Amino acid sequence: MATTGKKRRKPTRKINLVMRKKLVMLFCAVLLALVALTARITYINATSGSKYKKQVLSQAQQRYENRVLPARRGDIYDRNGNLLATSNKVYNVILDCKAVNEQEEYTEPTVRALVDVLGLDEKEIRSRLSAEDTKNSQYQILKKQISMDEKKAFEEATEIPEDVEESGLTKAEIKERNNVKGVWFEEDYLRIYPFNESACDTIGFTLSRDVADIGLESYYNSTLMGADGRQYGYFNNNADVEQTIIEPVNGRSIETSLDIGAQQIVEKYVNAFNEKMGAKHVGVIVEDPSTGEIIAMDGGDRYDLNNPRDLSGVYSKEEIKAMNDEQTVEALNGMWSNYCVTDAFEPGSVVKPIVMAGALEKGKISESDTFLCDGLEIFGANGETPIKCAVYPDAHGTETLGEVIANSCNDGMMQIGAKMGSEQFIKAQSLFNFGARTGIDLPNEGSGIIHTEDTMGETELACSAFGQGYTCTMIQEINALCSVINGGYYYQPHLVTKIKDANGGIVKTFSPTLLKQTISSNISADIRSYMELSVQQGTSHYSKVQGYSSGGKTGTAEKFPRGNGKYLVSFIGFAPVEEPEVVIYVVVDEPNAEDQATSRYPQYIAQGILSELLPYLNIAPDEITDGTVPQTELWEGFAGYLKNPVGSNVDENGNLVDDKGNLIDWDGNRIDENGYLLNEDGSYQVNENGEYIKSENLGSYGNTEGDGILDGVSNAGAPGPLEDDSEPVEGNDMESEGLTNEEAGLE
Repeated sequence: MATTGKKRRKPTRKINLVMRKKLVMLFCAVLLALVALTARITYINATSGSKYKKQVLSQAQQRYENRVLPARRGDIYDRNGNLLATSNKVYNVILDCKAVNEQEEYTEPTVRALVDVLGLDEKEIRSRLSAEDTKNSQYQILKKQISMDEKKAFEEATEIPEDVEESGLTKAEIKERNNVKGVWFEEDYLRIYPFNESACDTIGFTLSRDVADIGLESYYNSTLMGADGRQYGYFNNNADVEQTIIEPVNGRSIETSLDIGAQQIVEKYVNAFNEKMGAKHVGVIVEDPSTGEIIAMDGGDRYDLNNPRDLSGVYSKEEIKAMNDEQTVEALNGMWSNYCVTDAFEPGSVVKPIVMAGALEKGKISESDTFLCDGLEIFGANGETPIKCAVYPDAHGTETLGEVIANSCNDGMMQIGAKMGSEQFIKAQSLFNFGARTGIDLPNEGSGIIHTEDTMGETELACSAFGQGYTCTMIQEINALCSVINGGYYYQPHLVTKIKDANGGIVKTFSPTLLKQTISSNISADIRSYMELSVQQGTSHYSKVQGYSSGGKTGTAEKFPRGNGKYLVSFIGFAPVEEPEVVIYVVVDEPNAEDQATSRYPQYIAQGILSELLPYLNIAPDEITDGTVPQTELWEGFAGYLKNPVGSNVDENGNLVDDKGNLIDWDGNRIDENGYLLNEDGSYQVNENGEYIKSENLGSYGNTEGDGILDGVSNAGAPGPLEDDSEPVEGNDMESEGLTNEEAGLE
């Protein structure tokens, strides 16, 4: 009989006495260890607990450390809304050496990432990680001002994607990225100047986000800079982290009266003159006589605002290499100086219309007066000081007031000065603001120096009447002349017209500030007609622009000491005659010519500028009626040196364009907005590798015979100017109590 199969149970194994003893002993040992550990922790906490707590809290607080949140510096615009200066966000690369050194496996991945992605110096990184004074530092700046693209590239190369499986990264790559530690990016701003060297001495530059010493950047620094914010963390009584953020206040922006298109036209002709001939200094100011607004100003050596310490635009490599530190600083200060505002000099005959206007206003002469030029005037008790007219031994003969100006007759002006007398002459100079700063909103304005009644004898009076023996700045001369030809209204010269907040809202508008009336409107009209005669048939005829009525006055000032052959030649003019819209002042100090004493040079520059500037500013020709602008024949010396190609213009953004409005380079080639060459059909030009070709000429904008008509002193015995021991005003923040146009009843 078959039996049913059953599984047999294994007998239960019981813990014997020996095993029980062992377990009890093991339990007692663990219990004793826990008791000992607890006792040790209690002891440490009692004796050193605060020390270790501070260390832990200090490490945790690093994520909430005190950090500056930079404010964005305000922008600078021209009158048409073109950016002259702006601030782009950049980043400083910060290394937390202490975090990297926490574990040995962090070092190599971190170093590799910094070197491979950001191109940093490996030796420098390892030095920071190992040096005694930096290895425990949590803030080491490895590189300043990297771009957003560079920052993103580093983050993409080191971050672990959320979807790791889909990323295609290997385990080794994931580990590598995970071990990149201690690198973070600090926000900052980089100042950018889109037009590089254009208007460099007027715009100025910043040495850091909140330090500026030159130009508008300096004068309006407190307006532009804003206020930095701050982020910081602290621990409350419960040891919880509290984080506080004080947001930065961005700087305000300024809108200026500058026109970058007009500025580049000015620079184009100054550049051409310097390449052809050159001079110690060339300065140009273009001003609106009805408001005091500065439209363009070119006052010295040009340099790239994005690299203001680069002297290569002014000096050769050999000259720079030979400079010691003191000479380098002197060269930089000279390059950065704004000749139009800072330097004072003897102005010469360009002041004759101003002197004549003052004499008329004070009733010392009348419009019908005539003067006899016999070639010289003699001064001194014994006639030992003859002051000659420029045409001596010839003479101009009998002259009207208009002919005195047109002929630039020194003899006639000396007679006018004598009729005024020293007291009235000095009062007239003060009326036109000579000897005092204009208050233009630029730093380091000079004031020049004029005689007092104690220092002005008959010889000094005679020479002052034709612009020698005292000094003034370019801005003083042009502003005084503006008041002479605009009806007699003296406006404070200025550059900034609006202040805007960070959102573009207008915070403040600067209206034209009328400081005083210098002469009557009738006398102003007379002086305009005299200066027009100078262009039509006098010393200023080389400045003539076809199709436009204009007035002008030349100047040829012999520099002190007399008789050394050094001259400062100049031209000041305006257009149109009846209702002047622009005044231009050109100074050429010591032109590189064997015979410096000719006023042709500044006239050539002024004529070239006005021939383009007047149409650019939409000022219609007033001497023709068919609406066309006739061609002005320019100085032949400009041939081959003018960078603006034939048939091109400057658009409202300051860009070169052809007659169809297409962007072009300085060689006349069609380009896109980034400077890449285009074919006529608008397609891109490519090289043999199929790459776009970029233009190589994207820049901004010999002796001649004398004119035979001199304005200078041809007398070695003429007195020199007084010594000017005044210091330029860095801030120059003069406050005016003047009247606006509306308040003066001019609107």
